Amino acid sequence: MAPRWKGKGAEAKALADPVSKIVAQLQSSLIQTSASGILSGCSVLIAAEAEQTDLFSRACFGRPIVTVDKDKQWFQLSLEEAFFLCYSLKCLKIKVGDSSPKSYEELWHCMITRKETFSDLYKAYSHLRMKNWVVKSGSQYGVDFVAYRHHPSLVHSEYAVLVLSEGVGNDLNGRLRVWSDFHCTTRLCGSVVKTLLVLYINRNGNSNVSPLCLEKYTVEERTVSRWSPEQCREE
Repeated sequence: MAPRWKGKGAEAKALADPVSKIVAQLQSSLIQTSASGILSGCSVLIAAEAEQTDLFSRACFGRPIVTVDKDKQWFQLSLEEAFFLCYSLKCLKIKVGDSSPKSYEELWHCMITRKETFSDLYKAYSHLRMKNWVVKSGSQYGVDFVAYRHHPSLVHSEYAVLVLSEGVGNDLNGRLRVWSDFHCTTRLCGSVVKTLLVLYINRNGNSNVSPLCLEKYTVEERTVSRWSPEQCREE
C-alpha cells in the first residue's frame, strides 16, 4: 500500500525534513538543557522550552497539555516514548516525585510495575522508532500502535500494529488466537485503509527483570491482509 500524503507538496516537505533529522535535533536540545521528566501514573510529564516545544511536536513525541504555567509548555509522554528518550537516545532523565533521577534499572522496574506488558510494547515501539517511523497509540483502532511514514499532518498512518509475545500464560496476550480474530482485525484495518502489521516479540527464554533483556529479544515482522476473491477470479 502506497503512502497517502495529505495535500499537494506534503511528500516534498517530508523529504526535505526527514524524521531522523528532527529527532536528532530534539535529542541534542534535551541533552544541552539536561531535561528531566516526572513519572506520573502511566505517563511522564515534561516541561519544554520554546525550541523544544516545536521539536516535540515535529518529532511526534507526547501530546501538549494545558496547565496554569504560561512560561513553559508541558508534554505528556507515554511510558514507551519516555523510556525511548531516556534509554535509547539518552537525552532525558526521569524522576519519580521529588526524588533524584532514576537509574535505568530503577526506572525499568517502575514501568514494569505500572504496565505488565511494557517490555514487549517497548521493544516493538523502539524497533519501529529506530527505523524512523513515527509511532503513536493505536487504541482508537483496537491495536497497540499506528505507524506513520512522517508527521501525521503530512501523511496518513500506513500500519496498524499489534504486538504479540509469549505473554502471561503463553497465550499471545489473548489476541489473534482464532480465525475470527484475524477476520475482524483485518476487516477493521481495511475499512480505515491501513495494513495490519504484527510484531511478534520473542524473548528467547529471557526474563524482563532488567532493560538489558531488550538486547536479547528479537522481533519478527508480519503483515496480514485480507484476501479478495474478486482480485483473483477470471474476467
